[in-house]
Amino acid sequence: MKPNILFLCTGNSCRSQMAEGWGRHLKGGKFNFYSAGTRKHGMNALAMKVMKEVGVDISEQSSKSTEDLPQDVAMDFVITVCSDAQESCPFFPGGKVIHRGFDDPPRLTKGLRSEEDILEVYRRVRDEIKGMVTEIESVLDTQQEGQRDGTV
Repeated sequence: MKPNILFLCTGNSCRSQMAEGWGRHLKGGKFNFYSAGTRKHGMNALAMKVMKEVGVDISEQSSKSTEDLPQDVAMDFVITVCSDAQESCPFFPGGKVIHRGFDDPPRLTKGLRSEEDILEVYRRVRDEIKGMVTEIESVLDTQQEGQRDGTV
């Protein structure tokens, strides 16, 4: 049985959606990936655009809150991708919580006027999230080792 990994963010519109898309695209054979937010804000069109640029279509994913997750699926790992979600992370029985924070593209691009400048912020965060997902086994192993020796 494949472990279940949840990417949790505040609004489940951008970072957690990109992480779920990367997870399914890069590691879908090894893990089941989900995403949710502490609230749902709808899908971010620019996140969908920059993911599509690299061949990952997240347009069929939907923004959801933790209450919208399947109740019969136990999360083995919950990875918070923003500090707001880390601080307000709900309890997941048996799930190990790991924090890997990423910049919030909508917040960083608020004052920018150039579409190319805005897209560059989204692309940078997209690529940073890809790096984390590419190394997901190490992220999970580090968490488990830390729990054994008490360092996390």
